[in-house]
Amino acid sequence: MSVRGSLFALCLVLGLGSTWAKDNVLGTELEICSIDPMTGWHRGGYCRTDDNDFGTHTMCSVMTAEFLEYTKAQGNDLSNPAPQYNFPGLKPGDKWCICALRWREAFKAGKAPKVVLESSDEKTLQYNTLDEIQSNNAAKTSGP
Repeated sequence: MSVRGSLFALCLVLGLGSTWAKDNVLGTELEICSIDPMTGWHRGGYCRTDDNDFGTHTMCSVMTAEFLEYTKAQGNDLSNPAPQYNFPGLKPGDKWCICALRWREAFKAGKAPKVVLESSDEKTLQYNTLDEIQSNNAAKTSGP
């Protein structure tokens, strides 16, 4: 059995279903987005989601000044730290798991950040098409 298969089996035994054994938007194994800063709904570095994540933080995106200004104008300031949420504040170049619908809004406004396809959860495709995402693809970088 592969490591991924073993992980999936363990998740089933623990009652986590497929919460942790996820695919990305390309249909391959979900890769880590960032550990510096530590991102993800569960702050584990992956853009995984669950039923409690009403924002659907599934898109690994590379922050830009333009996007950070855009999302702040929409009422979500990602630039300033919020320690109560274990949130460090972001700067251009940081990779972060953002909400699929916020990315869509920014995409339509021409301000969407680049997306790391390998690190974006397949659930993203419920809100954005693969063509849209691929048109704004970030080149995969070496390391989270």
